[in-house]
Amino acid sequence: MAPPRYRGAINNGFQFSVGIGALVANLINFGTEKIKGGWGWRISLAMAAAPASILTLGALFLPETPNSIIQNSDDQNRAKAMLQRIRGTSNVDAELEDLIRASSVSKTIKHPFKKIIQRKYRPQLVMAIAIPFFQQVTGINVIAFYAPLLFRTIGMGESASLMSSVVTGVIGTGSTFISMLIVDKLGRKALFIGGGIQMLVSQVMVGGILAAQLGDHSAVSRGYAYLVIVLISVYVAGFGWSWGPLGWLVPSEIFPLEIRSAGQSIVVAVSFLFTFIVAQTFLTMLCHFKSGIFFFFGGWVIVMTAFVYFLLPETKNVPIEQMDKVWREHWFWKEIVGEAYEDAKKQGII
Repeated sequence: MAPPRYRGAINNGFQFSVGIGALVANLINFGTEKIKGGWGWRISLAMAAAPASILTLGALFLPETPNSIIQNSDDQNRAKAMLQRIRGTSNVDAELEDLIRASSVSKTIKHPFKKIIQRKYRPQLVMAIAIPFFQQVTGINVIAFYAPLLFRTIGMGESASLMSSVVTGVIGTGSTFISMLIVDKLGRKALFIGGGIQMLVSQVMVGGILAAQLGDHSAVSRGYAYLVIVLISVYVAGFGWSWGPLGWLVPSEIFPLEIRSAGQSIVVAVSFLFTFIVAQTFLTMLCHFKSGIFFFFGGWVIVMTAFVYFLLPETKNVPIEQMDKVWREHWFWKEIVGEAYEDAKKQGII
């Protein structure tokens, strides 16, 4: 529903809201940990019912998007009225025609999961798998799930480690807000690459400090512990304005309507799968790799930054219905999708 020039900012609001939710959860955990008797965790768990209720009730009032109206009811007048409402102008005929054309193509597709593996959709399929995979192997879930454990490992008490998680939550949320302000100006690739470099440097420094200081001991000095917190905060900020929000933004804008449901399903499934894998294997990896775990995830950051630099085209300000042209103009993908695109034109499909 977002206009192309604001799509990045509005979409990044998703990750911004996730960050606020995580921050509130950490604040609640910090407060309930101080309740005597050890039963405060029950309050933390029960309070999750509040946002769940808001989501459930709010869904009742959500309007249909113009895309959905055209695809499900083919009521073009209603779709036009909704499009005029969300664009704030009556001049929406060109965009409406794009939506109608995309819907016509999508209705010819009976099996979108079979369609998405075709050659002409190869770039979108690669991105649907690679981007959520890379987002999880940045190491952010290590910080998000186990920050209190990490901080206790380097010598901080339980309350202090929980408070450190709150601090990193504030930094992550703030950096995501910054990303909302600049993503449609600087573009997706610049933030991906800049954030990747920032994460890599901080991970290497944290790994180096822990390798030098921990040794056979279970803690580092207070000064180095605070330095580790600062570096982890730098890492969280880098993730917060790059792979955090953009890992959802870019997949949401690259799929044509006929494979959009299949593509988004793959993105979410891959993200959940590797979230689960990282969560289940992290403690074992920490025991074996020790400080080397930061170098492990840093290596993946190098790979994903190079991947973005060479293989991801810039998508800012491009209408979703016209997104196919960015692949046909990209130095690598044009060789793959160009032939399929020409065949489709000859057959009158596009």
